[in-house]
Amino acid sequence: MENQRLFLFIALSLVILLMYNAWQEQFSPKPVTTGIEAPPSQAAIPPDQPPEPQVPRQDVPSAKPATGEPLPPGPASIEQAVSGILSQAQRIHVLTDLLDIEIDATGGDIRKASLLSYPENLKEPDKPVVLFNDTLPRILIAQSGIVASSGQSADHHAVFSSAQSEYKLGEAQDKIDVTLNWQGKDGFTINKIYTFYRDSYAIDLAVTINNGTTQDWSGRFYRQLQRNEVTAQEQSRFIYTYTGGIVSNEINKYEKVELDDMATWKAEQNFIKGGWVAMIQHYFIGAWIPRQDQYSYFYTKALDNGRYLIGLSTDEIKVAAGQTSRLDSSLYIGPKERDRLAKAAPNLQLTVDYGVLTILADPLFWLLDFIHDYVKNWGWAIILVTLVIKLVFYKLSEAAYRSMANMRKFQPKITALRERYGNDRQRMSQAMMDLYKKEKINPLGGCLPMLVQIPVFIALYWVLLESVELRQAPFILWIDDLSAKDPYYVLPLIMGASMFIQQKLNPAPMDPMQAKILSFLPIVFTLFFAFFPSGLVLYWVANNILSIIQQWVITRKIERAVS
Repeated sequence: MENQRLFLFIALSLVILLMYNAWQEQFSPKPVTTGIEAPPSQAAIPPDQPPEPQVPRQDVPSAKPATGEPLPPGPASIEQAVSGILSQAQRIHVLTDLLDIEIDATGGDIRKASLLSYPENLKEPDKPVVLFNDTLPRILIAQSGIVASSGQSADHHAVFSSAQSEYKLGEAQDKIDVTLNWQGKDGFTINKIYTFYRDSYAIDLAVTINNGTTQDWSGRFYRQLQRNEVTAQEQSRFIYTYTGGIVSNEINKYEKVELDDMATWKAEQNFIKGGWVAMIQHYFIGAWIPRQDQYSYFYTKALDNGRYLIGLSTDEIKVAAGQTSRLDSSLYIGPKERDRLAKAAPNLQLTVDYGVLTILADPLFWLLDFIHDYVKNWGWAIILVTLVIKLVFYKLSEAAYRSMANMRKFQPKITALRERYGNDRQRMSQAMMDLYKKEKINPLGGCLPMLVQIPVFIALYWVLLESVELRQAPFILWIDDLSAKDPYYVLPLIMGASMFIQQKLNPAPMDPMQAKILSFLPIVFTLFFAFFPSGLVLYWVANNILSIIQQWVITRKIERAVS
Protein backbone atom coordinates (compact mmCIF):
# COMPACT_ATOMS: atom_id res chain seq x y z
CA MET A 1 0.00 0.00 0.00
CA GLU A 2 2.86 2.41 0.81
CA ASN A 3 4.07 2.11 -2.76
CA GLN A 4 0.77 3.40 -4.12
CA ARG A 5 0.87 6.76 -2.38
CA LEU A 6 1.56 8.64 -5.59
CA PHE A 7 -1.83 7.65 -6.97
CA LEU A 8 -3.61 7.97 -3.66
CA PHE A 9 -2.43 11.53 -3.09
CA ILE A 10 -3.21 12.51 -6.66
CA ALA A 11 -6.68 11.09 -6.08
CA LEU A 12 -6.90 13.00 -2.80
CA SER A 13 -6.05 16.29 -4.50
CA LEU A 14 -8.77 15.76 -7.09
CA VAL A 15 -11.30 14.75 -4.45
CA ILE A 16 -10.49 17.92 -2.50
CA LEU A 17 -11.12 19.99 -5.62
CA LEU A 18 -14.38 18.21 -6.38
CA MET A 19 -15.56 18.53 -2.77
CA TYR A 20 -14.72 22.24 -2.80
CA ASN A 21 -16.62 22.72 -6.05
CA ALA A 22 -19.58 20.79 -4.67
CA TRP A 23 -19.55 22.93 -1.52
CA GLN A 24 -19.49 26.08 -3.62
CA GLU A 25 -22.40 24.86 -5.72
CA GLN A 26 -24.35 23.97 -2.57
CA PHE A 27 -24.04 27.43 -1.06
CA SER A 28 -23.88 29.56 -4.20
CA PRO A 29 -26.99 31.26 -5.66
CA LYS A 30 -29.21 28.68 -7.29
CA PRO A 31 -29.63 29.10 -11.05
CA VAL A 32 -32.91 29.84 -12.70
CA THR A 33 -33.73 28.20 -15.97
CA THR A 34 -36.23 30.59 -17.45
CA GLY A 35 -35.46 31.62 -20.98
CA ILE A 36 -38.53 33.79 -21.67
CA GLU A 37 -37.81 37.41 -22.43
CA ALA A 38 -40.03 39.68 -20.39
CA PRO A 39 -41.67 42.63 -22.16
CA PRO A 40 -40.45 46.01 -20.93
CA SER A 41 -43.78 46.77 -19.29
CA GLN A 42 -43.51 43.60 -17.18
CA ALA A 43 -39.89 44.05 -16.16
CA ALA A 44 -40.40 46.86 -13.68
CA ILE A 45 -38.26 46.57 -10.57
CA PRO A 46 -39.69 47.70 -7.24
CA PRO A 47 -37.91 50.58 -5.51
CA ASP A 48 -34.63 49.78 -3.83
CA GLN A 49 -34.39 50.67 -0.16
CA PRO A 50 -30.74 50.84 0.98
CA PRO A 51 -30.41 52.65 4.29
CA GLU A 52 -29.57 56.32 3.98
CA PRO A 53 -26.23 57.02 5.70
CA GLN A 54 -26.51 59.48 8.55
CA VAL A 55 -23.55 61.70 7.75
CA PRO A 56 -22.85 65.44 7.72
CA ARG A 57 -23.11 67.66 4.70
CA GLN A 58 -19.92 68.49 2.85
CA ASP A 59 -19.14 70.48 -0.24
CA VAL A 60 -16.29 68.37 -1.60
CA PRO A 61 -17.05 64.65 -2.12
CA SER A 62 -13.41 63.64 -1.81
CA ALA A 63 -13.04 65.17 1.64
CA LYS A 64 -13.11 62.77 4.57
CA PRO A 65 -16.44 62.88 6.44
CA ALA A 66 -16.34 64.66 9.77
CA THR A 67 -18.69 64.46 12.68
CA GLY A 68 -21.55 66.94 12.63
CA GLU A 69 -25.17 67.45 11.72
CA PRO A 70 -26.86 64.48 10.01
CA LEU A 71 -28.61 64.88 6.70
CA PRO A 72 -32.28 65.74 6.94
CA PRO A 73 -34.60 63.13 5.52
CA GLY A 74 -36.23 64.01 2.24
CA PRO A 75 -38.49 62.45 -0.38
CA ALA A 76 -35.74 62.50 -3.00
CA SER A 77 -33.31 60.34 -1.02
CA ILE A 78 -31.32 57.45 -2.43
CA GLU A 79 -33.90 55.08 -0.95
CA GLN A 80 -36.42 56.26 -3.53
CA ALA A 81 -33.99 56.52 -6.42
CA VAL A 82 -31.88 53.39 -6.69
CA SER A 83 -34.48 51.23 -8.33
CA GLY A 84 -34.53 50.14 -11.94
CA ILE A 85 -37.03 50.03 -14.75
CA LEU A 86 -35.82 48.14 -17.78
CA SER A 87 -37.28 50.45 -20.37
CA GLN A 88 -37.03 50.54 -24.12
CA ALA A 89 -36.68 54.31 -24.51
CA GLN A 90 -34.42 56.02 -27.02
CA ARG A 91 -31.07 54.27 -27.35
CA ILE A 92 -27.70 55.84 -28.14
CA HIS A 93 -25.41 53.45 -29.99
CA VAL A 94 -21.64 53.72 -29.42
CA LEU A 95 -19.10 51.68 -31.36
CA THR A 96 -15.37 51.54 -30.54
CA ASP A 97 -12.64 49.12 -31.58
CA LEU A 98 -13.43 46.87 -28.56
CA LEU A 99 -16.97 47.69 -27.44
CA ASP A 100 -20.44 47.87 -28.94
CA ILE A 101 -22.53 49.85 -26.43
CA GLU A 102 -26.18 50.86 -26.08
CA ILE A 103 -27.00 53.73 -23.71
CA ASP A 104 -30.61 54.28 -22.72
CA ALA A 105 -31.80 57.88 -22.75
CA THR A 106 -33.77 57.04 -19.62
CA GLY A 107 -31.23 57.50 -16.86
CA GLY A 108 -28.26 57.37 -19.20
CA ASP A 109 -27.89 53.72 -18.22
CA ILE A 110 -25.57 51.39 -20.11
CA ARG A 111 -28.01 48.63 -21.04
CA LYS A 112 -26.05 46.58 -23.56
CA ALA A 113 -22.35 45.99 -24.03
CA SER A 114 -20.82 43.54 -26.47
CA LEU A 115 -17.13 42.61 -26.40
CA LEU A 116 -16.05 42.63 -30.02
CA SER A 117 -12.76 40.77 -29.44
CA TYR A 118 -14.45 37.87 -27.66
CA PRO A 119 -16.75 35.64 -29.74
CA GLU A 120 -19.56 33.88 -27.92
CA ASN A 121 -18.35 30.61 -29.44
CA LEU A 122 -15.96 29.42 -32.12
CA LYS A 123 -18.73 28.38 -34.48
CA GLU A 124 -20.00 31.98 -34.64
CA PRO A 125 -16.86 34.15 -34.66
CA ASP A 126 -18.84 37.25 -35.64
CA LYS A 127 -21.21 36.94 -32.67
CA PRO A 128 -19.53 38.71 -29.72
CA VAL A 129 -20.06 38.06 -26.03
CA VAL A 130 -22.91 40.24 -24.74
CA LEU A 131 -21.71 41.06 -21.23
CA PHE A 132 -24.29 43.75 -20.39
CA ASN A 133 -27.87 43.07 -21.36
CA ASP A 134 -31.31 44.26 -20.24
CA THR A 135 -33.45 41.31 -21.32
CA LEU A 136 -33.91 37.87 -19.85
CA PRO A 137 -32.49 35.33 -19.28
CA ARG A 138 -29.31 37.28 -18.38
CA ILE A 139 -29.57 40.84 -17.11
CA LEU A 140 -26.63 43.06 -16.18
CA ILE A 141 -26.79 46.85 -16.50
CA ALA A 142 -24.90 49.88 -15.18
CA GLN A 143 -26.93 52.71 -13.66
CA SER A 144 -26.06 56.10 -12.19
CA GLY A 145 -27.90 59.15 -10.98
CA ILE A 146 -28.07 62.30 -8.92
CA VAL A 147 -30.34 62.30 -5.88
CA ALA A 148 -31.14 65.65 -4.26
CA SER A 149 -31.44 66.28 -0.56
CA SER A 150 -32.83 69.69 -1.46
CA GLY A 151 -33.73 70.69 -4.97
CA GLN A 152 -34.14 68.78 -8.21
CA SER A 153 -32.99 65.20 -8.91
CA ALA A 154 -31.95 63.37 -12.04
CA ASP A 155 -31.84 59.74 -11.03
CA HIS A 156 -31.84 56.85 -13.52
CA HIS A 157 -35.53 57.43 -14.24
CA ALA A 158 -34.81 60.90 -15.65
CA VAL A 159 -34.95 61.21 -19.44
CA PHE A 160 -31.81 62.61 -21.04
CA SER A 161 -31.32 63.88 -24.56
CA SER A 162 -28.39 63.46 -26.93
CA ALA A 163 -27.34 65.38 -30.02
CA GLN A 164 -26.76 62.09 -31.87
CA SER A 165 -28.09 58.57 -31.69
CA GLU A 166 -24.96 57.02 -33.28
CA TYR A 167 -21.33 57.47 -32.25
CA LYS A 168 -18.37 55.66 -33.76
CA LEU A 169 -14.70 55.89 -32.88
CA GLY A 170 -12.98 56.86 -36.11
CA GLU A 171 -9.68 55.39 -37.24
CA ALA A 172 -7.89 58.67 -36.53
CA GLN A 173 -9.51 59.12 -33.10
CA ASP A 174 -8.14 57.99 -29.75
CA LYS A 175 -11.30 58.79 -27.84
CA ILE A 176 -14.91 59.83 -28.29
CA ASP A 177 -17.27 61.76 -25.98
CA VAL A 178 -20.98 61.02 -25.69
CA THR A 179 -22.88 63.82 -23.94
CA LEU A 180 -26.34 63.35 -22.44
CA ASN A 181 -28.29 66.36 -21.19
CA TRP A 182 -31.09 66.64 -18.67
CA GLN A 183 -33.04 69.89 -18.40
CA GLY A 184 -34.59 70.68 -15.04
CA LYS A 185 -36.50 73.76 -14.00
CA ASP A 186 -35.35 77.36 -13.65
CA GLY A 187 -31.98 76.80 -15.29
CA PHE A 188 -30.99 73.64 -13.38
CA THR A 189 -29.29 71.14 -15.76
CA ILE A 190 -27.25 67.94 -15.47
CA ASN A 191 -24.93 66.53 -18.12
CA LYS A 192 -23.54 63.00 -18.26
CA ILE A 193 -20.45 62.72 -20.42
CA TYR A 194 -19.22 59.22 -21.26
CA THR A 195 -15.68 59.07 -22.70
CA PHE A 196 -14.67 55.96 -24.62
CA TYR A 197 -11.02 55.28 -25.49
CA ARG A 198 -9.24 53.28 -28.16
CA ASP A 199 -7.97 49.89 -27.02
CA SER A 200 -9.66 50.27 -23.64
CA TYR A 201 -12.49 48.64 -21.72
CA ALA A 202 -12.47 51.49 -19.19
CA ILE A 203 -15.08 54.21 -19.73
CA ASP A 204 -14.93 57.56 -17.95
CA LEU A 205 -18.11 59.21 -16.72
CA ALA A 206 -18.19 62.91 -15.86
CA VAL A 207 -21.38 64.38 -14.38
CA THR A 208 -21.73 68.16 -14.36
CA ILE A 209 -24.35 69.82 -12.17
CA ASN A 210 -25.20 73.35 -13.32
CA ASN A 211 -27.27 75.10 -10.67
CA GLY A 212 -28.72 78.05 -12.55
CA THR A 213 -31.39 78.57 -9.93
CA THR A 214 -31.40 81.09 -7.10
CA GLN A 215 -31.31 78.39 -4.42
CA ASP A 216 -28.42 76.28 -3.20
CA TRP A 217 -28.58 72.61 -4.18
CA SER A 218 -27.37 69.54 -2.29
CA GLY A 219 -27.45 65.82 -3.11
CA ARG A 220 -25.49 62.66 -3.84
CA PHE A 221 -24.04 60.92 -6.88
CA TYR A 222 -24.64 57.15 -6.94
CA ARG A 223 -23.56 54.36 -9.29
CA GLN A 224 -24.77 50.78 -9.24
CA LEU A 225 -24.76 47.50 -11.12
CA GLN A 226 -27.92 45.44 -11.40
CA ARG A 227 -28.17 41.79 -12.40
CA ASN A 228 -30.55 38.88 -12.06
CA GLU A 229 -30.07 35.44 -10.57
CA VAL A 230 -27.42 33.10 -11.94
CA THR A 231 -28.77 31.23 -14.95
CA ALA A 232 -28.17 27.58 -15.75
CA GLN A 233 -26.23 28.60 -18.87
CA GLU A 234 -23.73 30.56 -16.76
CA GLN A 235 -22.73 27.69 -14.50
CA SER A 236 -20.96 24.51 -15.48
CA ARG A 237 -22.24 21.27 -13.99
CA PHE A 238 -18.70 20.05 -13.39
CA ILE A 239 -16.61 23.14 -12.55
CA TYR A 240 -17.65 25.90 -10.18
CA THR A 241 -16.69 29.52 -10.83
CA TYR A 242 -17.93 32.46 -8.76
CA THR A 243 -20.68 34.69 -10.11
CA GLY A 244 -21.73 37.59 -7.90
CA GLY A 245 -20.70 40.85 -6.31
CA ILE A 246 -17.32 42.12 -5.18
CA VAL A 247 -16.56 45.09 -2.92
CA SER A 248 -13.08 46.56 -2.60
CA ASN A 249 -11.90 49.49 -0.49
CA GLU A 250 -9.18 50.49 1.95
CA ILE A 251 -10.72 48.40 4.74
CA ASN A 252 -11.11 45.18 2.76
CA LYS A 253 -9.35 45.03 -0.58
CA TYR A 254 -11.41 42.06 -1.85
CA GLU A 255 -14.73 40.94 -0.38
CA LYS A 256 -17.17 38.63 -2.10
CA VAL A 257 -20.85 39.43 -1.65
CA GLU A 258 -22.96 36.49 -2.78
CA LEU A 259 -26.21 37.39 -4.52
CA ASP A 260 -28.15 35.68 -1.75
CA ASP A 261 -26.37 37.87 0.83
CA MET A 262 -27.16 41.20 -0.82
CA ALA A 263 -30.37 41.63 1.18
CA THR A 264 -28.43 41.78 4.47
CA TRP A 265 -24.84 42.81 3.63
CA LYS A 266 -23.56 45.98 5.31
CA ALA A 267 -20.28 47.83 4.88
CA GLU A 268 -18.07 48.02 7.98
CA GLN A 269 -18.55 51.78 8.18
CA ASN A 270 -20.61 54.41 6.40
CA PHE A 271 -17.99 56.06 4.22
CA ILE A 272 -14.80 54.40 3.05
CA LYS A 273 -12.02 55.80 0.90
CA GLY A 274 -11.32 54.56 -2.63
CA GLY A 275 -12.15 51.08 -3.86
CA TRP A 276 -14.80 49.89 -6.33
CA VAL A 277 -17.82 47.60 -6.69
CA ALA A 278 -18.22 44.89 -9.31
CA MET A 279 -20.38 42.11 -10.64
CA ILE A 280 -18.19 39.30 -11.93
CA GLN A 281 -18.66 36.03 -13.75
CA HIS A 282 -16.32 33.53 -15.33
CA TYR A 283 -13.81 35.48 -17.47
CA PHE A 284 -15.72 38.82 -17.47
CA ILE A 285 -16.49 41.75 -15.17
CA GLY A 286 -18.43 44.99 -14.84
CA ALA A 287 -17.12 47.43 -12.21
CA TRP A 288 -17.88 50.97 -11.07
CA ILE A 289 -14.70 52.75 -9.99
CA PRO A 290 -14.88 56.07 -8.11
CA ARG A 291 -12.03 58.51 -7.73
CA GLN A 292 -9.58 56.85 -5.37
CA ASP A 293 -9.34 59.94 -3.14
CA GLN A 294 -13.11 59.99 -2.74
CA TYR A 295 -15.09 58.55 0.17
CA SER A 296 -18.05 56.39 -0.82
CA TYR A 297 -21.01 54.73 0.84
CA PHE A 298 -21.13 51.06 -0.29
CA TYR A 299 -24.46 49.27 -0.47
CA THR A 300 -26.21 46.17 -1.82
CA LYS A 301 -29.86 45.29 -2.24
CA ALA A 302 -31.96 42.26 -3.16
CA LEU A 303 -35.09 43.25 -5.06
CA ASP A 304 -38.37 41.36 -5.04
CA ASN A 305 -38.17 39.92 -8.54
CA GLY A 306 -34.87 38.09 -8.46
CA ARG A 307 -32.73 41.16 -9.18
CA TYR A 308 -29.73 42.34 -7.19
CA LEU A 309 -27.92 45.65 -6.82
CA ILE A 310 -24.43 46.54 -5.73
CA GLY A 311 -23.37 50.15 -5.73
CA LEU A 312 -21.77 53.16 -4.11
CA SER A 313 -22.64 56.80 -3.60
CA THR A 314 -20.84 59.95 -2.57
CA ASP A 315 -21.42 61.88 0.59
CA GLU A 316 -23.67 64.91 0.23
CA ILE A 317 -22.30 67.59 -2.05
CA LYS A 318 -23.44 71.20 -2.31
CA VAL A 319 -23.66 73.40 -5.37
CA ALA A 320 -24.32 77.03 -4.64
CA ALA A 321 -26.81 79.04 -6.66
CA GLY A 322 -25.32 80.04 -10.01
CA GLN A 323 -22.41 77.57 -9.66
CA THR A 324 -21.37 74.35 -11.48
CA SER A 325 -19.87 71.20 -9.98
CA ARG A 326 -18.26 68.19 -11.69
CA LEU A 327 -18.19 64.60 -10.45
CA ASP A 328 -15.96 61.91 -11.98
CA SER A 329 -16.07 58.15 -12.03
CA SER A 330 -15.22 55.30 -14.38
CA LEU A 331 -16.74 52.03 -15.48
CA TYR A 332 -14.89 48.90 -16.56
CA ILE A 333 -16.77 46.56 -18.90
CA GLY A 334 -14.71 43.72 -20.26
CA PRO A 335 -12.60 40.61 -19.81
CA LYS A 336 -10.61 39.78 -16.70
CA GLU A 337 -7.25 40.54 -18.31
CA ARG A 338 -4.87 41.10 -15.42
CA ASP A 339 -2.84 43.92 -16.97
CA ARG A 340 -5.91 45.92 -17.98
CA LEU A 341 -7.55 45.38 -14.60
CA ALA A 342 -4.46 46.50 -12.70
CA LYS A 343 -4.35 49.72 -14.72
CA ALA A 344 -8.06 50.42 -14.24
CA ALA A 345 -8.10 50.39 -10.42
CA PRO A 346 -6.09 49.18 -7.42
CA ASN A 347 -6.80 45.51 -6.63
CA LEU A 348 -9.19 45.10 -9.56
CA GLN A 349 -6.91 42.32 -10.85
CA LEU A 350 -7.92 40.27 -7.78
CA THR A 351 -11.18 39.49 -9.60
CA VAL A 352 -9.06 36.92 -11.44
CA ASP A 353 -9.70 34.82 -8.38
CA TYR A 354 -7.13 32.12 -7.59
CA GLY A 355 -8.48 31.59 -4.07
CA VAL A 356 -6.31 31.00 -1.03
CA LEU A 357 -3.37 29.87 -3.18
CA THR A 358 -2.97 33.23 -4.94
CA ILE A 359 0.55 33.52 -3.55
CA LEU A 360 1.48 30.46 -5.64
CA ALA A 361 -0.86 31.10 -8.57
CA ASP A 362 0.42 34.61 -9.34
CA PRO A 363 3.99 33.51 -10.18
CA LEU A 364 2.64 30.49 -12.06
CA PHE A 365 0.53 32.73 -14.29
CA TRP A 366 3.49 35.10 -14.76
CA LEU A 367 5.60 32.13 -15.87
CA LEU A 368 2.84 30.85 -18.16
CA ASP A 369 2.41 34.28 -19.73
CA PHE A 370 6.18 34.77 -20.06
CA ILE A 371 6.61 31.48 -21.91
CA HIS A 372 3.60 32.22 -24.11
CA ASP A 373 5.23 35.46 -25.25
CA TYR A 374 7.93 33.30 -26.88
CA VAL A 375 6.08 30.20 -28.07
CA LYS A 376 2.83 32.02 -29.04
CA ASN A 377 0.73 28.99 -28.13
CA TRP A 378 -0.95 28.49 -24.75
CA GLY A 379 -0.91 24.70 -25.10
CA TRP A 380 2.86 24.55 -25.52
CA ALA A 381 3.18 27.13 -22.74
CA ILE A 382 1.27 24.77 -20.40
CA ILE A 383 3.58 21.88 -21.31
CA LEU A 384 6.70 23.98 -20.74
CA VAL A 385 5.39 25.29 -17.41
CA THR A 386 4.78 21.68 -16.38
CA LEU A 387 8.36 20.87 -17.32
CA VAL A 388 9.65 23.79 -15.25
CA ILE A 389 7.60 22.65 -12.25
CA LYS A 390 8.97 19.11 -12.62
CA LEU A 391 12.50 20.49 -12.69
CA VAL A 392 11.89 22.61 -9.60
CA PHE A 393 10.55 19.60 -7.71
CA TYR A 394 12.99 17.14 -9.28
CA LYS A 395 14.78 16.28 -6.03
CA LEU A 396 11.53 15.83 -4.13
CA SER A 397 10.12 13.64 -6.89
CA GLU A 398 13.35 11.71 -7.08
CA ALA A 399 13.13 10.93 -3.36
CA ALA A 400 9.56 9.74 -3.79
CA TYR A 401 10.35 7.56 -6.78
CA ARG A 402 13.43 6.10 -5.08
CA SER A 403 11.28 5.15 -2.12
CA MET A 404 8.79 3.48 -4.45
CA ALA A 405 11.54 1.71 -6.35
CA ASN A 406 13.04 0.39 -3.12
CA MET A 407 9.64 -0.83 -2.02
CA ARG A 408 9.25 -2.52 -5.39
CA LYS A 409 12.69 -4.11 -5.05
CA PHE A 410 11.78 -5.68 -1.71
CA GLN A 411 8.30 -6.72 -2.76
CA PRO A 412 9.25 -10.44 -2.90
CA LYS A 413 10.50 -10.28 0.72
CA ILE A 414 7.30 -8.53 1.79
CA THR A 415 5.26 -11.23 0.01
CA ALA A 416 7.26 -13.92 1.80
CA LEU A 417 6.59 -12.28 5.17
CA ARG A 418 2.88 -12.20 4.42
CA GLU A 419 2.89 -15.89 3.53
CA ARG A 420 4.87 -16.73 6.66
CA TYR A 421 2.72 -14.89 9.19
CA GLY A 422 -0.65 -15.25 7.46
CA ASN A 423 -3.36 -13.43 9.40
CA ASP A 424 -1.18 -12.59 12.40
CA ARG A 425 -1.24 -8.82 11.83
CA GLN A 426 0.82 -7.94 14.88
CA ARG A 427 3.75 -10.19 13.97
CA MET A 428 3.41 -9.17 10.32
CA SER A 429 3.65 -5.47 11.22
CA GLN A 430 6.66 -6.05 13.46
CA ALA A 431 8.43 -8.07 10.74
CA MET A 432 7.72 -5.32 8.23
CA MET A 433 9.16 -2.65 10.53
CA ASP A 434 12.27 -4.78 11.08
CA LEU A 435 12.67 -5.13 7.31
CA TYR A 436 12.28 -1.36 6.78
CA LYS A 437 14.88 -0.70 9.48
CA LYS A 438 17.34 -3.27 8.17
CA GLU A 439 17.09 -2.15 4.54
CA LYS A 440 16.85 1.59 5.47
CA ILE A 441 13.49 2.01 3.77
CA ASN A 442 11.34 5.00 4.70
CA PRO A 443 7.69 3.98 4.20
CA LEU A 444 6.69 7.66 4.20
CA GLY A 445 9.34 8.62 1.67
CA GLY A 446 6.92 8.26 -1.22
CA CYS A 447 4.11 10.44 0.11
CA LEU A 448 5.72 13.44 1.80
CA PRO A 449 7.18 14.85 -1.46
CA MET A 450 3.75 14.42 -3.04
CA LEU A 451 2.13 16.44 -0.25
CA VAL A 452 4.46 19.35 -0.96
CA GLN A 453 3.49 19.38 -4.63
CA ILE A 454 -0.30 19.22 -4.17
CA PRO A 455 -0.70 22.98 -3.41
CA VAL A 456 1.23 23.79 -6.58
CA PHE A 457 -1.05 21.52 -8.61
CA ILE A 458 -4.18 23.15 -7.13
CA ALA A 459 -2.77 26.65 -7.75
CA LEU A 460 -2.06 25.81 -11.38
CA TYR A 461 -5.55 24.32 -11.64
CA TRP A 462 -7.03 27.71 -10.73
CA VAL A 463 -4.65 29.57 -13.05
CA LEU A 464 -5.76 27.47 -16.00
CA LEU A 465 -9.41 27.69 -14.96
CA GLU A 466 -9.54 31.46 -14.32
CA SER A 467 -7.33 32.83 -17.10
CA VAL A 468 -9.41 34.43 -19.84
CA GLU A 469 -6.33 34.19 -22.07
CA LEU A 470 -7.01 30.46 -22.44
CA ARG A 471 -10.63 31.03 -23.46
CA GLN A 472 -11.02 29.72 -27.03
CA ALA A 473 -7.21 29.47 -27.30
CA PRO A 474 -6.19 26.76 -29.81
CA PHE A 475 -3.47 24.18 -29.25
CA ILE A 476 -2.88 21.74 -32.12
CA LEU A 477 -4.96 19.55 -34.43
CA TRP A 478 -8.43 18.97 -32.96
CA ILE A 479 -7.86 21.04 -29.78
CA ASP A 480 -9.20 24.44 -30.84
CA ASP A 481 -10.27 25.66 -27.38
CA LEU A 482 -8.20 24.98 -24.26
CA SER A 483 -11.04 26.22 -22.02
CA ALA A 484 -13.48 23.62 -23.38
CA LYS A 485 -13.50 19.85 -23.06
CA ASP A 486 -11.72 17.71 -25.64
CA PRO A 487 -14.43 17.10 -28.26
CA TYR A 488 -13.09 13.63 -29.06
CA TYR A 489 -11.92 12.74 -25.51
CA VAL A 490 -8.43 11.93 -26.76
CA LEU A 491 -6.58 13.78 -24.00
CA PRO A 492 -8.63 12.16 -21.19
CA LEU A 493 -7.94 8.72 -22.70
CA ILE A 494 -4.21 9.47 -22.91
CA MET A 495 -4.34 10.68 -19.31
CA GLY A 496 -6.04 7.45 -18.21
CA ALA A 497 -3.46 5.37 -20.09
CA SER A 498 -0.60 7.29 -18.48
CA MET A 499 -2.07 6.62 -15.02
CA PHE A 500 -2.29 2.91 -15.88
CA ILE A 501 1.38 2.89 -16.90
CA GLN A 502 2.34 4.64 -13.66
CA GLN A 503 0.52 1.95 -11.71
CA LYS A 504 2.52 -0.74 -13.50
CA LEU A 505 5.75 0.98 -12.49
CA ASN A 506 4.74 0.69 -8.83
CA PRO A 507 4.61 -2.48 -6.78
CA ALA A 508 1.17 -3.98 -6.34
CA PRO A 509 -0.37 -3.46 -2.89
CA MET A 510 -0.47 -6.42 -0.56
CA ASP A 511 -4.20 -6.14 0.07
CA PRO A 512 -6.19 -7.53 -2.89
CA MET A 513 -9.06 -5.11 -2.16
CA GLN A 514 -6.67 -2.15 -2.34
CA ALA A 515 -5.25 -3.47 -5.58
CA LYS A 516 -8.75 -3.70 -7.06
CA ILE A 517 -9.63 -0.15 -5.97
CA LEU A 518 -6.39 1.24 -7.41
CA SER A 519 -6.98 -0.57 -10.70
CA PHE A 520 -10.20 1.43 -11.14
CA LEU A 521 -8.56 4.82 -10.54
CA PRO A 522 -7.47 5.37 -14.18
CA ILE A 523 -11.01 4.66 -15.34
CA VAL A 524 -12.57 6.97 -12.74
CA PHE A 525 -10.11 9.78 -13.51
CA THR A 526 -10.68 9.38 -17.24
CA LEU A 527 -14.42 9.84 -16.73
CA PHE A 528 -13.86 12.88 -14.51
CA PHE A 529 -11.45 14.53 -16.90
CA ALA A 530 -13.59 13.85 -19.95
CA PHE A 531 -15.58 16.98 -19.02
CA PHE A 532 -12.71 19.14 -17.76
CA PRO A 533 -11.24 21.96 -19.87
CA SER A 534 -8.67 20.48 -22.22
CA GLY A 535 -6.01 22.89 -20.91
CA LEU A 536 -6.27 21.27 -17.47
CA VAL A 537 -6.18 17.77 -18.96
CA LEU A 538 -3.16 18.75 -21.06
CA TYR A 539 -1.32 19.79 -17.90
CA TRP A 540 -2.16 16.48 -16.24
CA VAL A 541 -1.08 14.46 -19.29
CA ALA A 542 2.22 16.35 -19.54
CA ASN A 543 2.84 15.90 -15.82
CA ASN A 544 2.08 12.16 -15.99
CA ILE A 545 4.35 11.56 -19.00
CA LEU A 546 7.23 13.44 -17.40
CA SER A 547 6.66 11.52 -14.15
CA ILE A 548 6.67 8.20 -16.00
CA ILE A 549 9.99 9.03 -17.66
CA GLN A 550 11.53 10.15 -14.37
CA GLN A 551 10.22 7.16 -12.45
CA TRP A 552 11.30 4.68 -15.13
CA VAL A 553 14.85 6.07 -15.19
CA ILE A 554 15.18 5.98 -11.39
CA THR A 555 13.70 2.48 -11.13
CA ARG A 556 16.08 1.18 -13.81
CA LYS A 557 19.07 2.64 -11.96
CA ILE A 558 18.10 0.97 -8.69
CA GLU A 559 17.38 -2.39 -10.35
CA ARG A 560 20.74 -2.31 -12.14
CA ALA A 561 22.49 -1.47 -8.88
CA VAL A 562 20.94 -4.55 -7.27
CA SER A 563 21.85 -6.85 -10.15
